[in-house]
Amino acid sequence: MANNKNRFMPIIMAVCVVVGILIGTFYANHFSGNRLSIINSSSNKLNNLLHIVEDKYVDTVDVNDLVEKAMPQILSELDPHSVYIPAKDVQMANDDLRGSFSGVGIEFTIRQDTLHVQKVISNGPAEKAGLIAGDKIVVVDGKPFTGKTLTNEEAMHRLKGPKDTKVKLGVMRYGEKKIREFIVTRGEIPTKSITATYMLDKETGYIRIRNFGENTYPELLIALAKLSQMDFQNLTIDLRGNTGGYLQSAVQIANEFLPKNRLIVYTQGRKSPRQEYRSDGRGSYQQIPLVVLIDEASASASEILAGAIQDNDRGTIIGRRSFGKGLVQEPIPFTDQSMIRLTIARYYSPSGRCIQKHYTSGENKDYEEDLLTRYEHGEFFSQDSIKHEGPAYKTTIGRTVYGGGGITPDIFIAEDTTDVTSYYKQASMSGLIIQYAFEYTDQNRAKLSQIKSVDELEKYLKQQNTVDKFATYADQKGLKRRNLMIQRSHKLLERFINSRIIYNIMSEEAWMEYLNADDPVIMETLKVFRNNNAFPAPPAKAEENKKVARASGFDYRSTHQKITYTVYRS
Repeated sequence: MANNKNRFMPIIMAVCVVVGILIGTFYANHFSGNRLSIINSSSNKLNNLLHIVEDKYVDTVDVNDLVEKAMPQILSELDPHSVYIPAKDVQMANDDLRGSFSGVGIEFTIRQDTLHVQKVISNGPAEKAGLIAGDKIVVVDGKPFTGKTLTNEEAMHRLKGPKDTKVKLGVMRYGEKKIREFIVTRGEIPTKSITATYMLDKETGYIRIRNFGENTYPELLIALAKLSQMDFQNLTIDLRGNTGGYLQSAVQIANEFLPKNRLIVYTQGRKSPRQEYRSDGRGSYQQIPLVVLIDEASASASEILAGAIQDNDRGTIIGRRSFGKGLVQEPIPFTDQSMIRLTIARYYSPSGRCIQKHYTSGENKDYEEDLLTRYEHGEFFSQDSIKHEGPAYKTTIGRTVYGGGGITPDIFIAEDTTDVTSYYKQASMSGLIIQYAFEYTDQNRAKLSQIKSVDELEKYLKQQNTVDKFATYADQKGLKRRNLMIQRSHKLLERFINSRIIYNIMSEEAWMEYLNADDPVIMETLKVFRNNNAFPAPPAKAEENKKVARASGFDYRSTHQKITYTVYRS
C-alpha cells in the first residue's frame, strides 16, 4: 500500500499544479476583470503532462478523480475558508442560506441504523400526508431504508427532490407492528433564520438569529412587528452559535438600528477595491435600547453585525469573544455544477479593525483547534485571559476595541463549570442524553403533547425525576452510575435532559425560552436594561466625545461620577 501511495504522489502533485493554474486562470478571466498572463510554454507543458499521464502511465488513472481530490488541497494552501464543494454537495451547502429547499418536510435523527422522525414541519408535505413525530421511516420507494449504510447524507439524498415529485415511504409507528405506507408529494420547505421571538420580561423583547440567509431581514421585520404588538421597550438580539452567512443580510439588519450615514462595514482585497456599506437612516428602530449576545461560535456575518453595533456605540455586546472570521468568500461555479468559495477580500468594522484571527497558509490544524486552545488557556472563564492579536482601535465616542481575533464583548460572561463533573462530560459528549431524551419523548408522546406551555411542561418534567431515570438508562448503555457526581451535576443534567425533551415535543423557541430562564447571560442583559446602560459609556474627560454622543441621539448625564444614557424619543 505504501508503494502504491508513493507511485501516485508525483501524479497528484502534477495535477495539483495544473488545477491551481486552471483555477487561477478561470477566476482571473471571468471575475477579476484583468487577465493574468501565464507563460504559454509552461501552460502547454502542464496540459501535455496530463495527456501523457492519461495515455502512457503504467496503470489506468482516473484523471478527473485526481483533480477532485486535488482541488481541496490546493485551496487549503490559501486560507482556512477557501473551499471546494463537489457538485453533489452544492445544493446542500446552499439550502440552509437560500431560505427554502424542496423535500418532504421533516426533521430526523438516525439511531440504531434507523431514521426516526423528530419533528414534522407544520403544513409541510409530510404532515399533509399523515406522518407524525416518532415515526420510523424504514422503506423509501420500495427499497429498505435501514442498516449501517444509512447516513444523514444518504437520507437527505433520498428524501429531498424536485418540487411536486412523489416519494413512497414505509413507516413503522410506535406501538404498531405493521408497516404503514404514505405517498408524499415533495414541496418547498422554508428554512427559518430566526428561531425564537418572545418577551424576556414585560419590557424586553428577544430575537434569536440562527444564521444570515436570504430571508433573514424580512424575518427580522416580522419578529419586530410581533414584539411591537407586545409593546417591547428594549431589544436583545442573540447571535450565540450563529456561524454567519450572507454579508448583505447582516448589513440590512444593522441598518435597521443605526442613524443615517453610519459606516456598517467595508470590504477590501488585492483585486477588490474598497466597498463601503452605510446606513440610509430609514431604520425604524434607531433609538431602541439594544443588547447583542455573542459567544466563541459567533462568526462572520454575526461579527459584522456585532462590530457595527459596537463601533458605532449603538448598543452593548455581552458574552464571550467571538470566533474571528473576517474573510469574504465569493462563490464561483464550474460547468460540472461544482463550486469553489474563494476568499477575495477582508471585511473591516467601522473603526477599521479586521477581526480575522491569525492563520498560517497551508497549516489549518492550529486554526481549527483555536477554540480548544482558548478553552485550555482559560479564556472562557476569565476576561483577563483574552489575548488580543491585533492593534487597538477607537469607537465613535472613543472607547477602545481590538482587531485581529474576533469581537471582544463590552461585558464578559464566564462559562460556568462549577458543577461540571467527568460523569456529566461523558453523558453529554457521548450523545446518551440526546438518545434518552428522544426515547423518553417517544414513549410519553401522548401525555406530553397535551401540555401546551413551556412553564407547565417544565413543572411536569421536574416531577418525573428524569435525571434518575437517565442514570439507569445510561448505566445499561455502559456509562457507570456515579451517584456523588450525579448529585453534584444534578441541575446541569436536569437542564440538558429536560431541554431536549421540550425541544422534541414543542419547538426551538420553547427550547430557547426554557434555557434562557436561568441563563447568566440573559440575567446580565436584563440587569443592563434595568440600569439604563444599554448604550456604552464614553471615556471620562473627553469633551469632544460628548458632542459625538449627543449627535448620535444620546443624552449624556452623570450622577455620582457614574455615566448613564437616556434615549431621545420623538
